[in-house]
Amino acid sequence: MKAINNISAGLAGAVVLNILHESAKRFFPNAPRVDLVGEEALSGILESAGIEPPKGNALYAATLAADVVSNALYYSLIGAGKKENVLLRGAGIGLAAGIGALTLTKPLGLNDAPVNRTNTTKALTVAWYLVGGLVTALVIKGTNK
Repeated sequence: MKAINNISAGLAGAVVLNILHESAKRFFPNAPRVDLVGEEALSGILESAGIEPPKGNALYAATLAADVVSNALYYSLIGAGKKENVLLRGAGIGLAAGIGALTLTKPLGLNDAPVNRTNTTKALTVAWYLVGGLVTALVIKGTNK
């Protein structure tokens, strides 16, 4: 039962993260474009497996789905460990994801401009992953009562 609660909470954090990303890119020119990094990564993975990647809206939808699932699973790790440390773990895991988004793109052979183009872009990237981690922690905390 705990695993289901943690995954559900991770899904809540992942959904909030993606709502932030998707909403902000429509209104702010310096918003992070994690969707572009994800599309590049998914296309590369599929091509290296000998599979023709989807294009246009199909690629966008596949990337969004993969992003939500992977972030939900990652954020579900926040529920591991002592209940009293859940907020601290949420913050730590969220910050680690945000910093990873900034620092791992280039070493993975991906274009890092969508998340590193300005200091505002960098700050928002880290902040939104932090929010996702904290949302997950709060949901876990709420469901453990």
